[in-house]
Amino acid sequence: MTLKELTDRVTAKGRGPIFAAGVALLAGLLSVFTLPPTDRDESRFAEASAQMLETGDFTVPMFQDQPRFKKPVGIYWLQAASVKLASSVEQRAIWAYRIPSLVGAALAAAACAWGAAAFLRPWASTMAGAILGCTTALSTEATIATTDAALCGAVTLAMASLGRLYLAEHGGPTPGKWTKLLFWLGLAASILLKGPIGPMVVVLTMLGLVVWERRASWLRTLGWSWGLIILSGVVLPWALAITVATDGAFWGMAIGSDLAPKLLGGQEGHGAPPGYFLALAPVLLFPAVLVLPAAVVAAWRRRTEPGVRFALAWLIPSWIIFEFVPTKLPHYTLPTFGAIAWLIAAALTAPIGPRARWIGIAGTLAVGVGITAAGGVGAAMFGDWTSWVWLAIAGALFVAVGVAGGVLMSRERAGTATGVACGLALAAHGVLLGGFAPSLSSLWLSQRVAQGLANAHLNPRQGLVEGPVSVAGYGEPSLVFALGGSTVLGEAPEAVDAIEEGRPAVVEARDEAAFQTSLGERNLRARQVGVVSGLDYSTGHAQVLRLYEATPEPAALARVGASE
Repeated sequence: MTLKELTDRVTAKGRGPIFAAGVALLAGLLSVFTLPPTDRDESRFAEASAQMLETGDFTVPMFQDQPRFKKPVGIYWLQAASVKLASSVEQRAIWAYRIPSLVGAALAAAACAWGAAAFLRPWASTMAGAILGCTTALSTEATIATTDAALCGAVTLAMASLGRLYLAEHGGPTPGKWTKLLFWLGLAASILLKGPIGPMVVVLTMLGLVVWERRASWLRTLGWSWGLIILSGVVLPWALAITVATDGAFWGMAIGSDLAPKLLGGQEGHGAPPGYFLALAPVLLFPAVLVLPAAVVAAWRRRTEPGVRFALAWLIPSWIIFEFVPTKLPHYTLPTFGAIAWLIAAALTAPIGPRARWIGIAGTLAVGVGITAAGGVGAAMFGDWTSWVWLAIAGALFVAVGVAGGVLMSRERAGTATGVACGLALAAHGVLLGGFAPSLSSLWLSQRVAQGLANAHLNPRQGLVEGPVSVAGYGEPSLVFALGGSTVLGEAPEAVDAIEEGRPAVVEARDEAAFQTSLGERNLRARQVGVVSGLDYSTGHAQVLRLYEATPEPAALARVGASE
């Protein structure tokens, strides 16, 4: 039985989107429970969601005592609901905050397969969704409690619906009654998740098709009259509530302090020149890079076909915008990956030329070996012997993607090669993030500090000691998430205040001298109960963190002895 026959059987009766969603879930599920909370965005989002549950304020996201005005409220609501249903805010279990990302990735894969079914055979449309779910970028974001996997799901749903409506005007299947509704709901969800990104992708696609075809009659089929009402009904209540609650400050901060700096320069050191995403595409799209050269060829040759034309209008204008915005992070182009998956699946439906095959094989092998080599550097610098075991397994799987996929591709079995590559890549990615990454203990400082305090019965969450913990010289959000929103991030004086009040303190080596001097000046004593060293990967600085508990003053000890 060929892969096409197997896929057709598995996806009979319209089950292709379900199969694709299952692939995406499996790709993320392998590591969602084991990867420690990451810095900085994930821990900020998770802590703000936790504080929503603790305070009952579901309008203004807060990180400690600072408002989070960079993003709309959608992801915080989703994470808070996930924690409420699956865990508890007291547990600080990061996996519960990651469920919306995992579901978002599954939605993206399902929507991709569903939209592609309007112009591809069932096996090919299912492959489109599975390919998207297996990509390095989406399967990584599926395991992190941020906005991007959920945004990809919302945008892909909107674009798949838009694509079906467009294709219906070009000889495609008649869209169901829910297609228009899903378009508007997907667009509204994207706005609540990340503001203008979803509308930008949608509008640029519409404009691209109108300019290409020089007609816009198909846009009348979108249901504008009631669709805009639904969009407003979803978005406006919170928009009005946040405006009133912050006296309009949210919009000033979101636009003036977040969006505008990204458009004008490399915000927070994340600047890169145009071409950054293109250069990174083989890694972000792995293992689909095996068929990526063939997709480029097919896109050019079949650009007059409605499905391919829509995918190009979805991909090219938005990708250009992302390339020319100065601030760049690898996940920014995720909303366009559904279009790339469509083009790759379309390429699988026709013979692939030898040049495209061999370029794809070489690219896949290069990325697999490159990821393994980078892992070796990480294991040598930050891991232990278990890291090398995990890396050996992951590396073997990454190389196997290129070898097995390459052998099958060279035999002109492109569909089977892609399916095998996706399966091996899914396992490789799971081992890399679920096993290898957690074993790099020197990188997970916050997790080790929280565990060290717990081992000494000094973590306030245990209910055995008064909090909050004061931290001098180290202020990563993951530590706040681990210890609680009231954690004091400061310098040596704040740590000494904690000791004076009988609270635990964490002091980084650079603040140690000032901490000890201040203790002596106040005639205080502190006992070191642990030390944690490693790398703060957010800053690139080596850290040595000493954990302290308060001990009674000598005078107090003398009084206790006399009384006995």
